Amino acid sequence: MFGPRDPRVRGWFLLDSYLPTFFLTGVYLLCIWLGTKFMKDRPPFSLRTHLIVYNLGITLLSLYMLIELILATWEGGYNLQCQNLHSAGEADIRVAKVLWWYYFSKVIEFMDTIFFVLRKKSSQITFLHVYHHATMFNIWWCVLNWIPCGQSFFGPTLNSFIHVLMYSYYGLSVIPSMRKYLWWKKYLTQAQLIQFLLTIVHTLSAAVKPCGFPFGCLMFQSSYMATLVILFVNFYIKTYRKTPSRTATKEIPVTTEIKNGFHKDYFAAANGFLDNKKAQ
Repeated sequence: MFGPRDPRVRGWFLLDSYLPTFFLTGVYLLCIWLGTKFMKDRPPFSLRTHLIVYNLGITLLSLYMLIELILATWEGGYNLQCQNLHSAGEADIRVAKVLWWYYFSKVIEFMDTIFFVLRKKSSQITFLHVYHHATMFNIWWCVLNWIPCGQSFFGPTLNSFIHVLMYSYYGLSVIPSMRKYLWWKKYLTQAQLIQFLLTIVHTLSAAVKPCGFPFGCLMFQSSYMATLVILFVNFYIKTYRKTPSRTATKEIPVTTEIKNGFHKDYFAAANGFLDNKKAQ
């Protein structure tokens, strides 16, 4: 369908056959379904230590990919507007190796959802969340096999930067003493939206002024990013643009304790992490 695969990635772990990627995605979806049923009548797990270690690990991996992509593309003299697949020599191989880690990080990030299931955070397991996690892993299998370098570098570079911020936020959110400093969640969502828009602009710039990068791949990536923009805008509006109802306003007494401009209950539920002592 896409023509011959890039021979430079032949033999790399998980890339020669699509079956492992497809199988792992199926296991991921099955775990969500079965896990939700399993946890239905059971108390949620706290998993605080596990979450701190997990989020720290993803943050460090994202930081490594960000730095390595910047260095590799600088070494190869990559053209920001449009970069083909073969002109940078060894730098292209270096980029491809980092992008393999980016692909592999998508299967590690399936644990985001598994933690939601085990902590019974069903409201967090939205269509956007599952769609984004499941599709990214499969799309990047295709990217690594056919377009493992060149113009493909830009989205992962931005996304790695966003993930440094995002997983730092998630890690801090499970530490009760740190929640009062996590006022910037809304701006993190805005940064994600800007990331998608910049990726679309960067992708289309290579279509307007081509350099040999496959046109069909550019159109597919732009279309996929457009779906993420639509879903994230919908999420943003529902989450941050809600007008408080009169009933909700009346429920908060005048004497309610306020700290740093936030109602005290905010800290108990920041990022969906309810500080339930009985569960812990």
